Amino acid sequence: MPRVALYDNLKSAVLERQGAVIRFNPTLLALAGHYRFEPRPVAVARGNEKGRVERAIRTIRDTFFAGRSFTDLADLNAQADAWTVGQAGDRRCPEDETITVSEAFAQEKTRLLALPGDNFPTEEVRAVSAGKTPYVRFDLNDYSIPHTCVARTLTVSASPDRVRILDGAPLIAAHPRSYDRRQQIEIPEHIATLVQYKHQAAAHRGTDRLVQAVPRSRELLEQAAERGEPLGRTVRTLTDFLEAYGVTELTIAIAEALERGVPHPNAVRLALERRRQVKAVPPPLAVILPEHVKRKDVPVRPHSLDGYDQLRESADDPY
Repeated sequence: MPRVALYDNLKSAVLERQGAVIRFNPTLLALAGHYRFEPRPVAVARGNEKGRVERAIRTIRDTFFAGRSFTDLADLNAQADAWTVGQAGDRRCPEDETITVSEAFAQEKTRLLALPGDNFPTEEVRAVSAGKTPYVRFDLNDYSIPHTCVARTLTVSASPDRVRILDGAPLIAAHPRSYDRRQQIEIPEHIATLVQYKHQAAAHRGTDRLVQAVPRSRELLEQAAERGEPLGRTVRTLTDFLEAYGVTELTIAIAEALERGVPHPNAVRLALERRRQVKAVPPPLAVILPEHVKRKDVPVRPHSLDGYDQLRESADDPY
């Protein structure tokens, strides 16, 4: 590193300047402290102090970038390194045209500061909000996160080739960085876990609906689980019975199956069929309804009306 680095008075270096009093950008001071060099802004309206910098930018634009093709950022950086050592290093030094830039750099090496053992952290850190979907948006792209981390504020730490997503200190996801737009960068495990969670949630919704309509079905499911019966299939079968026969008939059939000590859907089916034959009614036909209609027809357990009687008695009481 050079011992002194000259800067223009741009905001990334100088936040405020009143004559010789300068308020530096804190990030620049942290960088200078890490590499142990002195940041020195040039005088205001003194373009000659940084004229060589402007000339060097034009040289890079004309001799390196003009007509050059590259596949990605890594390829461009590799070509830039080769150009620096080769074509740029072989040109004549502006200070002394008897030597090349590479030879001048070799002479100056002994006067430069040694680099520290670790690099200065340059990752872009940003707070992002995760909504209801398991993705966070960064730099116009969506990166997947575990479904357990939705609906909270997370932190994105991005390097040129990597995007890390943190929930506080713990790392919850790491993706290769994309420089496209409106892309979804996903980790397959995130999607697979979400699908499994949704399937389990659907099974729980079916169980809750069944138990709400027929409270004794909980007892049947518990005994079926103790016997090693597959609960998912049992819940689906009993739910089909509920839609076909109704709450009253299913309640009676489940009670009979429990009294016989057979907590199995086949025992419930036999009880339902036996009662249907006694009543001499035709077999029920299941009506396939859309999901939004089914949700409107959720069975509701009636509650006792004794409380209303108490209110009426209080109203009739003159005292």
